Amino acid sequence: MPALRLLTLLLGLLLGYGAGRWISAAQHIDAPGSVLNTLSLMLAGVMLAVLLATRVERFVMRLQAALERWYVRLSPRTVTAATFALVVSLVVSVLLGNLLANVPYYRWWWNPLITLALAGFFVPFAVRNADTFGTLSGAPMRRKSGSKILDSNVIIDGRIVDLARSGLLEGELLVPAFVLRELQLLSDHGDPQKRLRGKRGLSVLEELREVATLRVDDWDAPELPLTDDKLVRLARETGGKLISNDGNLGKVARLFGVTVVNLNEAAVALRPQLQVGDALTVTITKNGQQAGQGIGYMEDGTMIVVEDGARYKNRSARVVVVNNVQTNVGRMIFARAEAAGKDQAGQAGAAQG
Repeated sequence: MPALRLLTLLLGLLLGYGAGRWISAAQHIDAPGSVLNTLSLMLAGVMLAVLLATRVERFVMRLQAALERWYVRLSPRTVTAATFALVVSLVVSVLLGNLLANVPYYRWWWNPLITLALAGFFVPFAVRNADTFGTLSGAPMRRKSGSKILDSNVIIDGRIVDLARSGLLEGELLVPAFVLRELQLLSDHGDPQKRLRGKRGLSVLEELREVATLRVDDWDAPELPLTDDKLVRLARETGGKLISNDGNLGKVARLFGVTVVNLNEAAVALRPQLQVGDALTVTITKNGQQAGQGIGYMEDGTMIVVEDGARYKNRSARVVVVNNVQTNVGRMIFARAEAAGKDQAGQAGAAQG
């Protein structure tokens, strides 16, 4: 940023000039010495500015980026409510200033303090009630619809159709126009994999329209470059719930007070809880880490480690659960082949006989 560097150099030059003039006045130095000192300090100020210019530039750029991120996430209704609160604070401050003007010991600097105190009260109150005060802007108020806002990844996932068909997903499903455009761009993409994902998403919307109330909302925020930011703002303005499989988006949305439904988390919560002694049939797909172990998977992706299950590789086996462990990446089931359990019981009975 050349302008910022030039401003930094100019600031160093002015500081050096001011320091030189102050020293000359304080020490009563004669004119030639005063000029020499001032020029020396101005040169020192410029050289110091050159050294610090890069750091100043980085700091200003980080500050600018932080302000931009904060600004683009602001709701127009919030800005309107805060502006209205400031106007009220200024008007009330002027009225109170006129009333207090005749009070003994009144000073002019009371007015700024009164204004700050009023703003500290009115602005937070108006922001918390932005849906009410925001109507002053003349923009149509978006109703608290309680709709479920769909992200593109949850549409492409496809499980939303089965969830809607089961009746567990009540209410209106809302697809923002920018999400629909994103799916359309994917379906026309040059990359075959992305094109397939886009076409799958559009097909899922067709199926979803048949089993649920689906509405496409022609809403957009062109000033927001990221789809995630638009989803968060739309959910805040409508009071809807955001349905997404994106964990990071979910964390950010919750920080802004948006209710998020993550289908992956819901699927984990709905997995059947197998108990010790339960029997089930599983297909052993590969060998385990230890000798003789076999690995299989349930339909929901839960891994089952089967003792002595390697001999059933690529075959179905009846197994009995011996342990159920919850790890940070999900549940893990330990089991043994039912036939092996019967053999062990038979051998134990024969030994007792």
